[in-house]
Amino acid sequence: MTKAKMLLSMLIFGTIGIFVEMIPLPSSVIALARSGIGAALLALVMLAAKKPLHRDAIRQNLKFLLPSGAALGFNWILLFEAYRYTTVAVATLCYYMAPVFVILLSPVFLKEALSKKKLLCVAAALAGTALISGASASAGGGELRGVALGLCAALLYCAIVLLNRGVKDLPATETTLCQLTVSALVMLPYVLLTQKGAALDFSGRTLLLVLLLGFVHTGLAYLLFFGAAAKLPAQTTAVLSYVDPVTAIILSALLLNQPLRPLQIFGAFLILGSTLAGDLLTDRPPKPQPIEK
Repeated sequence: MTKAKMLLSMLIFGTIGIFVEMIPLPSSVIALARSGIGAALLALVMLAAKKPLHRDAIRQNLKFLLPSGAALGFNWILLFEAYRYTTVAVATLCYYMAPVFVILLSPVFLKEALSKKKLLCVAAALAGTALISGASASAGGGELRGVALGLCAALLYCAIVLLNRGVKDLPATETTLCQLTVSALVMLPYVLLTQKGAALDFSGRTLLLVLLLGFVHTGLAYLLFFGAAAKLPAQTTAVLSYVDPVTAIILSALLLNQPLRPLQIFGAFLILGSTLAGDLLTDRPPKPQPIEK
């Protein structure tokens, strides 16, 4: 049952790109709505379960929660913009470079050793990214821009992961609630400034998709993930988390007619294989968290 919850959360995360593609709103508005709705659902669940907030721990960890929450919102904006310029599959694969960036930056920020095996994983992932970028470049500058946006989103997610390593004595669900709340508070003035006077489509269909993205793809998916991750070995969580990109790749081909080109398929194997190997080679497993999003 625990593995089923983890698998379901990854399947949900894997459909995010499909839903974002169908929402005719700016990426910043979608990120704001997702943050606010997701935070509201997590807060309601905690209230219903009568789980008190660890206020002292939150205050002590604000130096990590505030920047990581702000980074979360802009990370989503970059990822959602990547979906607009390239395929969901390519954007997702670029986003999965985040663990590689963590490996590269861990010696600097976490004083962790960089072994030869990890360097080999990094080299394989970079080769995979080069194959994807090369194939995208041949298709036009728009796709290459999507690759760049996806990699920038991965860098921001890497920053979130590194900041989360500093969080102490705070349950993962509360950490996520704080980050979603900060993200919404940061996104609100950003959206008001950048979308002032813009004509936004808030039809019934759009509102339904936004609500699903907030409640199902954020609140529910995070609850399933953290509930399962607390009971599963770190390596099992790491392996099952790769159901997310595989789902995104398959569904983008079937539902959006966005199949990967042969070079991109080879690049996908290099990126996902090397990042999985990098996760399994980690000496000190990080606090479980979904790669997505």
